[in-house]
Amino acid sequence: MDEELRSRVEREAEKHALLNAVKHESEANVGAVMGPLMGDNPDFRAHADAVPGIVGGVVSRVNDLDADARRARLETLAPEELADIEAEDEADDQSLPALPNADAYEEIRMRCAPNPNGPWHIGHARMPAVIGTYRDRYDGWFCVRFDDTDPETKRPDLDAYGAILEDLEYLGFEADEVYTASDRLETYYEHARRLIDAGGAYTCSCSGEDFSELKNAGEACPHRQKPVETVHEEFDDMIAGDYDSGEMVLRVKTDIDHKNPALRDWVAFRMVDTPHPREQAADYRCWPMLDFQSGIDDQLLDVTHIIRGIDLQDSAKRQRFVYDYFDWEYPEVLHWGHVQLDEYDVKMSTSTLKALVDDGELDGWDDPRAPTLESLRRRGINGEAITKAMVELGTSTSDVDLAMSSIYAANRDLIDEETDRRFFVRDGVEVGLGGSPPAEANPPLHPNHVDRGVRKIPAGDAVFLEPEDLPGREEKIWLKGLGCFLYTRDVLQYTGDPIDVVRDGDVDVIHWVPAEENVPLTLRTMDGDVAGWAEPGVVAYESDDIVQFERVGFARLDIVDDEAVAYYSHP
Repeated sequence: MDEELRSRVEREAEKHALLNAVKHESEANVGAVMGPLMGDNPDFRAHADAVPGIVGGVVSRVNDLDADARRARLETLAPEELADIEAEDEADDQSLPALPNADAYEEIRMRCAPNPNGPWHIGHARMPAVIGTYRDRYDGWFCVRFDDTDPETKRPDLDAYGAILEDLEYLGFEADEVYTASDRLETYYEHARRLIDAGGAYTCSCSGEDFSELKNAGEACPHRQKPVETVHEEFDDMIAGDYDSGEMVLRVKTDIDHKNPALRDWVAFRMVDTPHPREQAADYRCWPMLDFQSGIDDQLLDVTHIIRGIDLQDSAKRQRFVYDYFDWEYPEVLHWGHVQLDEYDVKMSTSTLKALVDDGELDGWDDPRAPTLESLRRRGINGEAITKAMVELGTSTSDVDLAMSSIYAANRDLIDEETDRRFFVRDGVEVGLGGSPPAEANPPLHPNHVDRGVRKIPAGDAVFLEPEDLPGREEKIWLKGLGCFLYTRDVLQYTGDPIDVVRDGDVDVIHWVPAEENVPLTLRTMDGDVAGWAEPGVVAYESDDIVQFERVGFARLDIVDDEAVAYYSHP
């Protein structure tokens, strides 16, 4: 390669490496650079052996730059392409409205507050996707706060804490801080005592039924006027565990005449007999209700903006009573509707999914039939695609429909150019070959990137076809990468016809695998397992690699061996 050509390769490689790094806000990848580089410069293909080495050196230099330097260099080399990337970023952001009164705060601070009673289902992804996007837009801060103060009804799952953080990373985000509410009980007790001193709380031993009758009638509880000293004593006894479940609660003193009975003297603390599953919290019996715990934490963590479901509007109203007692300013609040998901027969509910897993109706949280992030990850769906689809839903107060096709489309955009093509035949029918066809087929690894090379598929004496692809008598088909065949006398007879017969529309192109040299493969799908055979080159991959089985769809390889297993991603 002469010096002039080498300089051109380096210039073009630098541009494409910068485009790759800036667009994805990460280090450039040699494989991702090679495709568009060779596509834009077909004259480089004659030097395909030398180009990757040059590209590798350029990519290394680009990756040594920080993000600002990469963007500045790209603006010099390819200002129009940089403008296109920025326009795409701006279009992505338009789905989310500006946060209310954002200019009034030195730093935007938000929280993602999961209940760790199980791994996240797909609907859970909306909160971290949107909060993480806002954090990046405003150069702000967000935390994950595990709201695990219900040891009984929504009992925490010890494995879920780590699983949720893994799901967050999978979606493309990392929390600035992580907190666990069950570690903070003494903080909640301290604020409860301060509330008692302010005349804002009282202990109540009414039964739930008796208090409900009083509340609905707008009548004050007889315990409402207890002396502060008595309230403190009884609350200390609650903390000491001297009461059984249901025997004593601490109530926030609100407005007994409030037009909404749900806001009248609501419960802040109750007794729970079931020990918390976390060892460090197992001895506590006096637990805060979520509205109290969350309200205190939002203030102490300086949260500026809260996003919550429209069904939780009363939470802000309850918490404002506490904030008024402490003379605190309540954060900005956005409410949104629920996400409704198509395509799944299983209800998107942690408790429902847990029951199905425990009963063995699902093989685990990552079963292809489960609408969970673990399942999508195992199916090979890129977390960035989920985040993009969730952000596009916006923050409407109406319930919104999420079509899985939107996640699939976003994922296809991310992986299509990187993904090798391979053959996989389902429920194959064996057909002999005749007429001296080529001994080996060499279809490209990717139709748009011939520089990546070809596959080597031995034809042998027979092939497997999918039953619906078996031609009629005296009908021609084109075995992809191998050539034209006529089906006659139960044999596919090689004809040697040129590719023009396909271009003329007279002959269908069919995928196939050799009947002898193949890899038995099970494709796990939402509709159950599909048995078949893959071309022999599949054994060259590793677990977690993604392939596109032609005319079948994308799949993530789970087990690569003499007998392989793959998880179906999407068409």
